[in-house]
Amino acid sequence: MKKEGSTRFLDGSLETVQWFVFLLASAVALPIVIGSIFELNFNEVAGLMQRTFFVVGIASFLQGVFGHRLPIMEGPAGLWISIFAVMAYSGAQSGDSYMETLQVLQGTMIWAGIFLFLFGIFRLSHRVLFVFTPLVTGAFLFLLTVQLSGTFLKGMLGLQQSTEAVDGKQALVAFVTLALVIGLSIMGTGWLKSFAVLIGIAFGWVLYAMTFNGTASEIGGTSAFSLPEFFAWGPPHLTWGTLPLGFITAVILLSNLVASIIAVSHTVYGKPKYTYDQVNKGSSFLGVNHGITAAFSAVANVSLASSSGFMQLTGQKRKRPFLYASLLLVVFSFFPPVVAFISGIPAPVANAALLATFVQLMGLGLSNMTSETLDERRLTILGLSFLLGIGLMFLPPEAFNGVPAIVQNLLSNGLLVGTVLVIVLDRLWKESNTSS
Repeated sequence: MKKEGSTRFLDGSLETVQWFVFLLASAVALPIVIGSIFELNFNEVAGLMQRTFFVVGIASFLQGVFGHRLPIMEGPAGLWISIFAVMAYSGAQSGDSYMETLQVLQGTMIWAGIFLFLFGIFRLSHRVLFVFTPLVTGAFLFLLTVQLSGTFLKGMLGLQQSTEAVDGKQALVAFVTLALVIGLSIMGTGWLKSFAVLIGIAFGWVLYAMTFNGTASEIGGTSAFSLPEFFAWGPPHLTWGTLPLGFITAVILLSNLVASIIAVSHTVYGKPKYTYDQVNKGSSFLGVNHGITAAFSAVANVSLASSSGFMQLTGQKRKRPFLYASLLLVVFSFFPPVVAFISGIPAPVANAALLATFVQLMGLGLSNMTSETLDERRLTILGLSFLLGIGLMFLPPEAFNGVPAIVQNLLSNGLLVGTVLVIVLDRLWKESNTSS
């Protein structure tokens, strides 16, 4: 009995560590991206990293305990990254400083949070469920993986910030990590299969350190303990001009929330299994989390469907290790030297591990789309939506310079356009009722 208890404790501890590493890997890259966009200095990026870890941990825990109550990581939303990038460009064109633009973005996140909270409180969120047919859910997951695959691949190849040429050594380390994670998840058994992501990242990190002579990150001039800064970018600017953008973003994030709940419940239970109450509470706490994120000057979070890919890859479906990992991330965020160390996971290694989880997510999307016969109607809807949605992903933000800010934010996001097209066409183009 003692041996069984110690084995369960060891497995639970390792599951917690692996969830913790997944949370880190999913959150560590975006503060660097935002720092590059808004020309933040090293200490400002370090502070943003600390606040991001804190907010991700708090948001994930709140959703897991009080919201939708599923083991779904709350991470910086790709949609918000797009909005940050577009508003940085449009703000600079209007003569606003980057800090003024960041304060407006804080206000926009608060607007979106208010709408999401109200959708949940007044039980409106679940009313969008009828549009999420397997075709729509599968198309969303497919477009999501396509949109983020470019980001992951750039990180794996060492194409970051001002770097324009592929770094062969970084690419080699990244692809060795990717092959190890996928290989263990497919051919490994027991312990090796369950902790494929953790083993892959640990091996990749060591290999990277050996290849690059142990380069490490460090944050200078900071204390051993500090709390995340409140309104680090200054007070939020709630303007009426950003209210419509906040509403539209809330609706899109609601569709993201529903797709994530469907994907993860499918992974946990073998089929989509959730209640209207889960969706509404998930929406309410997504709104609360937006408010928390704005208060701590970070990028607003959303329930990440990639959690489903992580669980399929590792076979870990228990919620308790996920909750422990979320709290562990919060605690670690209070110690800047620790933040410096754990954020030192090499970008090629972190991106390789994330790409491995997205392989499973892509598979889930394809499985959803093919669960119904792909007749001429469905193939036309998917083909048109994918061509336009993926095509927009290749256009730079300045391509829409001169159009209203709201339209600019919408058209610059291929995931949004593609998903909306699938939903609209699936609703308007009714299936023929002819029977064979």
